[in-house]
Amino acid sequence: MSHSNHPFHLVNPSPWPLTGAIGALSMVSGLIMWFHKYNNSLMLIGTLITILTMYQWWRDIIREGTYQGLHTLSVSYGLRWGMILFIVSEIFFFISFFWAFFHSSLAPAIDLGMIWPPTGISPFNPFQIPLLNTAILLASGITVTWAHHSLMESNHSQTTQALFFTVILGIYFTTLQAYEYYEAPFSIADAVYGSTFFMATGFHGLHVLIGTSFLLICLLRHMLFHFSPIHHFGFEAAAWYWHFVDVVWLFLFISIYWWGK
Repeated sequence: MSHSNHPFHLVNPSPWPLTGAIGALSMVSGLIMWFHKYNNSLMLIGTLITILTMYQWWRDIIREGTYQGLHTLSVSYGLRWGMILFIVSEIFFFISFFWAFFHSSLAPAIDLGMIWPPTGISPFNPFQIPLLNTAILLASGITVTWAHHSLMESNHSQTTQALFFTVILGIYFTTLQAYEYYEAPFSIADAVYGSTFFMATGFHGLHVLIGTSFLLICLLRHMLFHFSPIHHFGFEAAAWYWHFVDVVWLFLFISIYWWGK
């Protein structure tokens, strides 16, 4: 690695943005083919390309930040702002679903029976699985904070335990939501209630899966001693993302499950 006289990281030429774009295009085009022609071959190929790209691209970033020392304070500062702006964009993404929900629920149209939930829809009891899932995510917020404080205090074993519990709670949440979807008395095709319910909770579920994977990678990296008390932005980003997922679920539970039932 050549010496540089500045604190910034000028990345080397990389094929991964190109392969990532090819993978995403193939995956989305394949998804359309699957819906219309019942052929999922292109989607599976695109998914495989995307997964391989993700693995190799993130492997390079881990190498640059952990082993080559390229993530200086200035670079870390930029990465933090990048993660903050990404989470802000995700907030607006979910605002669109809440906007659609309240637009339809506060003044139900005549074709919905002018009531909410619409005629013929049997909503979930918010004090069964949804309340349990709320408790699970709140508990996971506590365990990920425990992991963060343990990491800053150089307590390797407690960080491992706390991250492990967080990942388990994330998997538990996803399992319960899958069961809830399986038992649902309505579908995404059941008027605007079904559309807004499954779009909002489904995309939140996708974010839980992504966040759980993020934290699982952080657990593996922690066990390989990639993090130190002052150099662990990879974990910090995962923790921020997980807290964001927690807060979105609280809004979903209060508005869609409880208020909108």
